[in-house]
Amino acid sequence: MSDVVLTGFCDETCEDKNLERQFAVSAALGLEWISLRFYNLGAGVKNILAADQADLDQIKSLLDKYGLRVSSIGSPIGKIKLHDIQDGTPNQFRPFDSYLEQEVERICAIADFLQAPLVRGFSFYHPRGTSAQNHLSEAAMRLRAIAQRCQAKNLIFGLEVEANLIGQTGELVQQLVEQAGATNLVSIFDGANLVVQGLSASAVWREYLAMRGSLGWVHVKDYQSDSQPAGERTVAKSPHVDEESLSAFVPVGLGDAAYQQVLPDLKREVQNVTERLRLGGWEESLVFLDLEPHLRKGGQFGGYSGPDGFGLALRYLCRMLDKSKVSYRLRDWPLKQSV
Repeated sequence: MSDVVLTGFCDETCEDKNLERQFAVSAALGLEWISLRFYNLGAGVKNILAADQADLDQIKSLLDKYGLRVSSIGSPIGKIKLHDIQDGTPNQFRPFDSYLEQEVERICAIADFLQAPLVRGFSFYHPRGTSAQNHLSEAAMRLRAIAQRCQAKNLIFGLEVEANLIGQTGELVQQLVEQAGATNLVSIFDGANLVVQGLSASAVWREYLAMRGSLGWVHVKDYQSDSQPAGERTVAKSPHVDEESLSAFVPVGLGDAAYQQVLPDLKREVQNVTERLRLGGWEESLVFLDLEPHLRKGGQFGGYSGPDGFGLALRYLCRMLDKSKVSYRLRDWPLKQSV
């Protein structure tokens, strides 16, 4: 059995988010699993949260056609303001009770219908200029409520570390998971999301270690902070990151996101991660590396690499895994289904 299973945000393959092309490219690259975020079925680009039943039926049909399974729903859950305060950001506020009953319930229903075991989410925006630490308790309480809704559908809720949110570091994400106290709430490591805040490779590694005790899966995205050799860069930590201006995403191993250290350590942690997922309610308990390269463009709610960029990013990842002696799963002979 392989140490990890490779999956990816397939919307990064197509600029117009055409779903059948997303799936065709993913299958051609050898993926058996994909993460869903944005799609286009002919009526314009939609976030997966906006999918109605007709859309879901088409998505399910295309998944079957291309022999794909959904590893995670790349939802925007938790990417809203914690408080209804004007702080100079365009982030939206939603009253939490209605948010729980509408958006959260809907994303759970979507994941359940598509048989996705994992739901990616976030830790809320605290008012800009305030300390994330001061909002941990309230955010954890809301995350526990979201996790409970996910648990009712046997879903794992993953909390992604990301700039500008309360869970902007590995340490803060770990504290949120611990305070929330939900067995199906896990953390998602994303090295580039730490580098863009000004962390060096050694600091990113420390943040990974801080959140390792709650790790559920890993996003693979690397970022080069300047022109110095990878791993040697040190820059001042930024209090706020303009995500739309980020432009130095690179294939894994060419930046400062510490995957050279993270991936071998993940191999050692596989049993702990699978047990954590099993305790959260997912019996299959596979450890996913979720490719999200952003090689041509990144932003607050998504990114784009193109079919060539996504393929290149996958090859760089496979090379690093081979070098690190981490075994991984892609499609293999004999083919399971004709597409």
